[in-house]
Amino acid sequence: MNGTGDDRVERTQFHLEVGGHRLHVQRLRPRPGRCDRLPLVFLHEGLGSVAQWTARMRGTGGIDVPARLAEATGRAAIVYDRLGFGGSDALPADRQPGYLYHEAGEVLPRVLDGAGIGAAVLIGHSDGASIALLFAARHGQRAAGIVSEAAHVIIEDLTLEGIRRARAAYHAPDSKLRAALARHHGAKADHTFRNWADVWLDPAFAAFDMTDELPRIRCPVLAIQGDGDEYGSPDQLTAIAAGVAGPVDTWLVPDCGHVPHFQAHDRVLPRIVDFLESLD
Repeated sequence: MNGTGDDRVERTQFHLEVGGHRLHVQRLRPRPGRCDRLPLVFLHEGLGSVAQWTARMRGTGGIDVPARLAEATGRAAIVYDRLGFGGSDALPADRQPGYLYHEAGEVLPRVLDGAGIGAAVLIGHSDGASIALLFAARHGQRAAGIVSEAAHVIIEDLTLEGIRRARAAYHAPDSKLRAALARHHGAKADHTFRNWADVWLDPAFAAFDMTDELPRIRCPVLAIQGDGDEYGSPDQLTAIAAGVAGPVDTWLVPDCGHVPHFQAHDRVLPRIVDFLESLD
């Protein structure tokens, strides 16, 4: 285990063994700070990783979202690579259509256990937001709040069209998408991408609908989505607001696509901080 840090947060990198596989985890502790509030747990998107929570997009100034939110709220945080992503082990077999339920019901509780975390506030993006919602439905006593960013709770034609476009871009000659994912996932990149695209486009996944899980969610939820999201319509927010039993605040972010924490960071991160400050 080794630590890296700067003036704002102390970082520790380590691995947890879950189901016989190693998962890469980063822990952040703001300094100075007491860190006596419930921690934040970040759940990455369908092609994401720990590293991809840090923006390297022009105009964003290299925002490290977990560090920014940990520092602003005085909360410790963990960010981890799910199996098959980033610094975690490669997938031993192809991903199955029920993977979101497996990640939420089986893997995430064991990650929290291994990191010494009982209850937490979950911050998820895209696939990670769907996992956060499912976790709160199935392990409600461990979810103190959720920031759901661009979650999918139902399948939409818009989602599948976006994935088909991404697949075409990935396999294009001199693909920038493929090169970018290789920087984060290394030799796993092709397998990582194929397992994301193929599962979502699998006819067996066409009936995906997790709205029946939402009424079991009783913790506060902030649900965010860009009004120009390439992978989902405002119907996702409508379904979350209608389904969740606890307090829900939804926000359709103007002039924003699928990644609000980068594309509208100047508006979205302060709104998330306000939500986090309203919790424990």
